[in-house]
Amino acid sequence: MPRSRRSTELRRLFHRLLRLAADDAGSASLEFITTGVILLVPLVYLVLVMAAVQGGALAVEGAARQAARVYVAEDDQAAAGESARVAVAVALADYGVDPATSALEIVCRPRPTDCLARQGWVSVTVRIGVVLPLVPQVLDLAVPLEVQMEATATRPVSRFRGAG
Repeated sequence: MPRSRRSTELRRLFHRLLRLAADDAGSASLEFITTGVILLVPLVYLVLVMAAVQGGALAVEGAARQAARVYVAEDDQAAAGESARVAVAVALADYGVDPATSALEIVCRPRPTDCLARQGWVSVTVRIGVVLPLVPQVLDLAVPLEVQMEATATRPVSRFRGAG
């Protein structure tokens, strides 16, 4: 094949490839779907994680506040401790958090041994772990699968407690 004829054929082939490459009819929808999925999947997961964390924050805050309220309303420390545990369990269960995974700590001031002394203060701390959604338990060895949350509520003991 002569050289000029070969170069003419190559030019035609090159121009035909350019026209095919410039013709992108129908590919915009495919590009939109691909880009949309690539951007949408992480965004949906971020919304799920933020919802779980926000739910955990509301649960732990409500549980601590309610436990402190019921603690100072009881007549003796044993009943107060049990009422606080029940209040934490109910408040956490309302938000779908397993109460068995929570920790409850009660600190009293000014006398740590007498929590229900008049004009004293009772601080209740509740700790939970919020499990990240859609993460397999196998990954627990490499990365933590939960966000630790803690809330503290402090309530005064009435100065009129036990009076009359």
